[in-house]
Amino acid sequence: MRVELIKSMEWNHVSDMISAAKDDAIGKRSIKILQVGDVSFRANCYSRKSDRIFKIDNILALVPVTSRERIVV
Repeated sequence: MRVELIKSMEWNHVSDMISAAKDDAIGKRSIKILQVGDVSFRANCYSRKSDRIFKIDNILALVPVTSRERIVV
C-alpha cells in the first residue's frame, strides 16, 4: 500500500480512501496525499477540510479519482 501512496503523491492525485477507524468503524474520505512516512502518511482530507495523519495499516482501499469531460457534438 505504501507504494500506491507514494505514486498518488507524486502524480498529485485526489484519491478516495476507505479505512478502518480505532473503533473498527469503516469510513470513506477523499484525500490528497502530502507526505508518506514508514508507518503513516499526511494528507489533506476534503471531508474534514484539514490536514490529517493516517496509519498505513488502517487503509482498506485507495482509488484515484478520475474525471473525464465528454463533448457532445
